Amino acid sequence: MIGHDAAWSAWRDAMAGERMHHAWLLAGKSGLGKMHFAHAAARELVGADPTAEHHPDIHVLTHLPKDDKEERKRDEGKPFEIKRNITIGQVRAMQQRLNTRPTMGERRAIIVDPADDMERNASNALLKSLEEPPVGTFFLLVSHRPAKLLPTIRSRCRTLRFHALADREIADLLAALAPDANEATRAAALTAAAGSPGRALAFVELGLGPVAQILHLIAQQGDPEFTLRGELVSAIGNRPDRARLEAVLELARSILDEGLTDLDRQRLPARIAAHAELVRLSGEMPTYNYDPGLLVMEIGTLLAGAAQSSGGPHG
Repeated sequence: MIGHDAAWSAWRDAMAGERMHHAWLLAGKSGLGKMHFAHAAARELVGADPTAEHHPDIHVLTHLPKDDKEERKRDEGKPFEIKRNITIGQVRAMQQRLNTRPTMGERRAIIVDPADDMERNASNALLKSLEEPPVGTFFLLVSHRPAKLLPTIRSRCRTLRFHALADREIADLLAALAPDANEATRAAALTAAAGSPGRALAFVELGLGPVAQILHLIAQQGDPEFTLRGELVSAIGNRPDRARLEAVLELARSILDEGLTDLDRQRLPARIAAHAELVRLSGEMPTYNYDPGLLVMEIGTLLAGAAQSSGGPHG
């Protein structure tokens, strides 16, 4: 775990105290390591081997796996995986476990990830367990959109906030975990990361260095002949999956955020408007299910338009 000393300190101070709070909300944007923290904290809580992958007193509520029908849809060429919310059935099954004692000790840990993707009735059911927790049961709710949680759930939890890491910390992580990546790819990963080590590693693993170079060129000089946008579509590939497209969107948003403090007031609104449109595209990705290339062209066009409005060549 890199860059979260304050969270660890608060957790371990609570562990050492006379009364440990029963519910914790791990809040922060995606890719910061909240889930890794939750598992490590849960292992400490139940006294498990720090290297153990599984423990009978650590239970995880997460998205249900895709069924065969959904798998067939994906295999037919649709690039977006169908993500299913945590259901009330899953929460009730977990509550049944809470009627028995922990298997190996006096404590058990329940990890909910992502807690903000629970169905409404599942949230209400979980709230009952948070209000009347069984003795020795502790909850770790992982969320990168805590505002989506019921206020009553948030009020039952002690919050640990996870903040963006410094570029130096992420660079050290890339050097350790992606030593074969070239310097250009690492530099692009830092831009795309925006403080998220998980995002930086995903960027390197997805091989998006060439894509980053093209996006930067479009943002700097526009694309009057649509040449760079064609290269962008080719660089991303014919059938990009959702993870790849999400990484490209995040990178484009990070590029638009660069140098904002140095822009004059006339150029700033166009950059902000383009950023807002990229956020909209992020929420509308499923509508591009059958033609992800069109989404890629829209990303390039937004960057080209921002370059034009910022005084660059016409796009």
